[in-house]
Formats: sequence, structure tokens, C-alpha cells
Amino acid sequence: MLRSTRTTGRRGALLGASAAVVCVTLTACGGGSDGYAAVGPPRPSATASGPTGGVTLVPLDVPKSPDVSGTSGTETGTAPGPASTPPAPATSPAADAKSGRSSAYAPSPAPTTAPTTTPATPAALTWGTPVRRATAHRWCEDVILTFRNSGGTAVRSGTVTFGTHIIDALGIDWATIDSTERLPVPIAAGARKDHTWTVCVDAWRVPLGMHIETRDVSAEWL
Repeated sequence: MLRSTRTTGRRGALLGASAAVVCVTLTACGGGSDGYAAVGPPRPSATASGPTGGVTLVPLDVPKSPDVSGTSGTETGTAPGPASTPPAPATSPAADAKSGRSSAYAPSPAPTTAPTTTPATPAALTWGTPVRRATAHRWCEDVILTFRNSGGTAVRSGTVTFGTHIIDALGIDWATIDSTERLPVPIAAGARKDHTWTVCVDAWRVPLGMHIETRDVSAEWL
């Protein structure tokens, strides 16, 4: 930046003109970057040559995107649309049968639960009070029993034991004689069965005026 000092008179005018010449000279020598001022015509350069003839404008090449359809980028035409997903190949019923697949939706079967079986309970035999009937002999009588099987298994074999008491005319119990008979098998589970036995003791055990009474009953079964 040049500082200027005001000078009056003719001397001041001469100094001002000299400073202007110096400023023009410095500018012509490349002191400024925004432009230049030439004093007189410029010297022709030995290496530089100016353009001759007319000016031709050449457009710049614009890069082209690759063509997904397989054609070169220089070809013109309608741009291909977005690629579509090819449909899944159809399978024939024979192929499905061979591979074990089903083309139709088949729901999986519901799991089945094996039925639980309750084990059968063993036979349980009960009976009532024996019913007695007199016979032609005082040492024998008919005994009727009713059996019930409340178990879950049939009675297939067993025995019943009777206890026969010998009673005199005054009602005194002199003795008890046991006798064993077979059960009326089979007796099914939940079934009821009646049976009659003729129970006897030795004749000499029951003298005249005495009689027998079968009161006691026990049983064993399988």
C-alpha cells in the first residue's frame, strides 16, 4: 500500500507523476496478481502459438451406467425394469408321492394318549348267615349260603368250612364239629351265588333228645 503525502505547487505535481510511472512499471513486472498493465505492445513469445482457424466445441463424455440387460452403455432404448423373482417350479403329484411330500396342507395328527388300564383287583368273597333246614336224621341238616364276589377277579377254586354245634334238650352246647366242603365255583367278579350243602356229624355224637346247629362258616378261595 502506497502512502501519499500532499505536496503543493509545481514540485508536488512532478513528484506525483514520477510515483505514477514507478507504480505502472512495478505492475507490468508481475508485482500484482489480479491483472497487469502493459506499456507498449507485448513481445511475441518464441514458444507460444496462438489458435488458428475457427473454434470447435466438443461435448464432454458423460459416464454411462452399466446396462443390466447385457447391452453396451452406448446403445439407446428403454431402460430395463427391476428384476422380478421367478416363480417357484411346480411339482407334480407323482414327484410329491415319491418324495413323501404333500402338495396340500395336511395338519399334523393330534398325539394320542394310550388308555390306562386299571389292574384288576383280587376276588373278595362274602356270605350271609347260614340258613338251616332239618333232615330225616337228627345228626344231619341242610345249610344254605349266599356268596357275593365284590372283587375284580372271579373265584375259581376254594373251600368252605362249617362249624356244627351239638346241643342237648336244655340248650347246652356240648361240642363243635368242623366239616369242609368245596365252594360252588366259579363265582364271577361282582356276581352272587346260592348253594345248599347237607352237613352231617357222626350219629353217636347226637343221642336221642339232642340235635345239631351249624352256626360257624369260614372260607378260603383263589
